[in-house]
Amino acid sequence: MQNMNINEMVRILCVKRQTTVAQLSEKLGNSKQNLFMKLYRNDMKLSDIEKIAAALDCDLELRFIDKATNAPLV
Repeated sequence: MQNMNINEMVRILCVKRQTTVAQLSEKLGNSKQNLFMKLYRNDMKLSDIEKIAAALDCDLELRFIDKATNAPLV
């Protein structure tokens, strides 16, 4: 999923988990409008992304990749 923004990733995860963004917002305890706006603006905090991963029963992996070598740095 390289070069995708969070919005695209969340929407793909929802499809793979056979849930809608509206259903995800309910799992998160957010209003539909709040989650849709965060996705639309691509404005997510790491804590939001962690909650989404947990709600969709996923592990979250964050890595920094060196652009020159394509090797993980951390």
